Amino acid sequence: VQLQASGGGLVQAGGSLRLSCAASGSISDINRMGWYRQAPGKQRESVATITSGGSTNYADTVKGRFTISRDNAKNTVYLQMNSLNPEDTAVYYCNVMARHYGGAQYITYWGQGTQVTVSS
Repeated sequence: VQLQASGGGLVQAGGSLRLSCAASGSISDINRMGWYRQAPGKQRESVATITSGGSTNYADTVKGRFTISRDNAKNTVYLQMNSLNPEDTAVYYCNVMARHYGGAQYITYWGQGTQVTVSS
């Protein structure tokens, strides 16, 4: 399974960005999908997750500003980020739990990361 993330970049405080992450390969189905981020000198943290049924979970720091969604037909997860502030600056990683055809267990995969920089 390969994950291709896109949509990062440089934006001013108060601006918006939309991240996308498409999963490809021999995929039977995908369970949970999510976005994580890691700022310099900090540990990687969960930003938002979404289950196959559409249930979502957000970090307190992004609630009301970020929205996670998914397109199951395209095996793609999105993160709409509004009202960005400099504290949101980090490398953002997508994460999926996917099952291969004939496989019994879900395996966790990580994308390569996309840089989001918010200037003040």
